[in-house]
Amino acid sequence: MVNLEELSQAVVKGDIDTAEELTKKAVEGGIRVADILNTGLIPGLRKVGELFEKGEYYLPELIVSGDAVAKAMEYLKPMMGEEGASYMGKYLIGTVQGDVHDLGKNIVIMMLRGNGWEVTDLGVDISPEEFCSAVSTGDYDIVGMSSLLTMTMPNAAQTIEALKAAGLRNKVKIMVGGAPTTAEWAAQIGADAHAKDGPVAALVAAKLVGKS
Repeated sequence: MVNLEELSQAVVKGDIDTAEELTKKAVEGGIRVADILNTGLIPGLRKVGELFEKGEYYLPELIVSGDAVAKAMEYLKPMMGEEGASYMGKYLIGTVQGDVHDLGKNIVIMMLRGNGWEVTDLGVDISPEEFCSAVSTGDYDIVGMSSLLTMTMPNAAQTIEALKAAGLRNKVKIMVGGAPTTAEWAAQIGADAHAKDGPVAALVAAKLVGKS
């Protein structure tokens, strides 16, 4: 039986090969995808985020840990919707302009996919114009914006204003999140909801589309 704590540690260390190997063994050993996520990968990413906030980890560590999770996820994606989660809808997500951090966003994506969402990831440093373009050409139910840095929070507000100016605001529900964000701030900038982390994001998203 694979020790999922070892998988978490592989993520923290940015050990891509070990994360890949342990995830593969966990899948082959019949461990549920939800358990691999909730006990292995997600706790590892959270620890990396904590170390970053404390100044003990920097961007290179964030990148390699993210790569470790991305490699592990290659084994999980084919099974993400096979454990009883009903289809919820389409979710567009990206980190706002000026912010290149994606650990929090990646946790949200994993939780959403594990709960029946079809997720399109725009990536990091996404401009208001890029969000608008994606919304205008896609049939999304919710748009999620992540901001890990306080200095980039205004860009989430600018994106919402850009959606309004383009006549797209009423086409989608908007969720925002990230370490420095709050529910009060989300309400101030005109978002529909705020989520502090991945598990909460999945619950909030379901409520927004009336499927909670």
